[in-house]
Amino acid sequence: MGDPRGFLKVRTRRELAERPIEERIKDWFDVHAESGLQPWTREQAARCMDCGTPFCMTGCPLGNVIPEWNDLVRQGKWEDAYNRLSQTSNFPEFTGRICPALCEQACVLGIHQPPTMIKNDEVTIIDQAWELGYVKPLPPQRLTDQTVAVVGSGPAGLAVAQQLTRAGHTVVVYEKDDALGGLMRYGIPNFKLEKGLIDRRIEQMEAEGTRFRTNVEIGKDISWDELRDRYDAVVVAIGSRVPRDMKIPGRELDGIHFALDFLPDATRRVFGVKPVNDITAKDKHVVVIGGGDTGSDCLGTSIRQGAKSVTVLQIMPKEPTSRPDNQPWPTFARLYQKTTSMAEGGEYLYNTDSVNFVGSEEEQSKVTIENSATAEGFVADERGHVTGLKIVNVAPGENGPFTRQPGTERVIPADLVLISVGFLHPDTTTLVDQLPVELDKRGNIARNDNFATSQDGVFVCGDAGRGQSLVVWAIAEGRSCAAAVDEYLSSEKTSELPAPIKASDRPMMLPR
Repeated sequence: MGDPRGFLKVRTRRELAERPIEERIKDWFDVHAESGLQPWTREQAARCMDCGTPFCMTGCPLGNVIPEWNDLVRQGKWEDAYNRLSQTSNFPEFTGRICPALCEQACVLGIHQPPTMIKNDEVTIIDQAWELGYVKPLPPQRLTDQTVAVVGSGPAGLAVAQQLTRAGHTVVVYEKDDALGGLMRYGIPNFKLEKGLIDRRIEQMEAEGTRFRTNVEIGKDISWDELRDRYDAVVVAIGSRVPRDMKIPGRELDGIHFALDFLPDATRRVFGVKPVNDITAKDKHVVVIGGGDTGSDCLGTSIRQGAKSVTVLQIMPKEPTSRPDNQPWPTFARLYQKTTSMAEGGEYLYNTDSVNFVGSEEEQSKVTIENSATAEGFVADERGHVTGLKIVNVAPGENGPFTRQPGTERVIPADLVLISVGFLHPDTTTLVDQLPVELDKRGNIARNDNFATSQDGVFVCGDAGRGQSLVVWAIAEGRSCAAAVDEYLSSEKTSELPAPIKASDRPMMLPR
């Protein structure tokens, strides 16, 4: 901590400038107009208080030693900052861009001032490290005779693969899609996470010795039991991709899709890959059911594809702008944050529930279309295609927190409906049939504190075992799972990975 009064001298928090809306909605590049390295970056880093008890570290699932690299940013010591950051995080360029910054919510300075710009410092460190050539492959000094198959190339799969490769094991990552990265590749739009960042890391991992196999679906192209026979250990990191559906009248109409049937094709088109579902928002009235991050991604994507209108429905009330009493510091508070996509257009309707989908003139005549100005082109389709969605306001009442309010029913136009209300559990159909593993009550793959499943030598990490969560948690679990697998494979301590951290505990620091 170079200046113990830094947070008193610099009270204003700076944010990265964004490109003009009218410019960025015409392309798929990063929405920001500037990088993290600005004339004020080091000054902002000096706001870190170097607390005696740094709650930012406890808020971070990776246990990043944030005060230390904040101070190194302040001094402009980029190589030292990178070395400190990389001891706890495999892919800070991902978390620095798409993590909701649990660390900033726990920042002590945030009690009375805007918190330290931890995310910006993180992404600036790694961007500088790549720019200055500090990021290099770290192949193991010697190889063991142990082999590991990692199924899934999302953040959990990549993290566990990199850690085990560096420990000397031979690791092969299997991915059913045509490109690596999991949901970071085809679930998150390019304007939020440019895919070249993923490609750059894959090249580093290949240089370290990790092997990748794309277009291979385990359970179909290779059976799960055959995979287990081939390798000394198997890590299941397939994510949680079974979407939560909506069982309301009219669900069978055409034009109603899950968000993850829509978003991947948008990215595929950007990179000249043939779409799988061929869904587009161009010239359509789009309704997105679900107002989370995925809903926001659908909004930004629809705007860029040329939608006539986009309406996002959220059954929850609008989040408060300041920390509510029931979410005290340093816990994570659900606060209203306007995403870049929300700033680009569309309309958010809060406290709104979906009643039924509309697809015939008979149903259309029973209700009143809301906002005739946006209803242009709202024509019923006798062929069974959705044309609208009947919605209703909700509020706390006798029937619970989402009691429908009489007299508020109306229909909004919808040529394309995107369901974005979360995920249930991983797709374990073939896994349970071919290599029976126990599932927990939520349908996730059951595991013990060492990430081990009920099948010997089979481990699980990330959303597949934890349930739907964040990229930062996936990376943290991948690192801890790698330590558990290494311990399983090694009858003696032959690697430098520490003992595994229990899955029930918050992953802390593990050496790279």
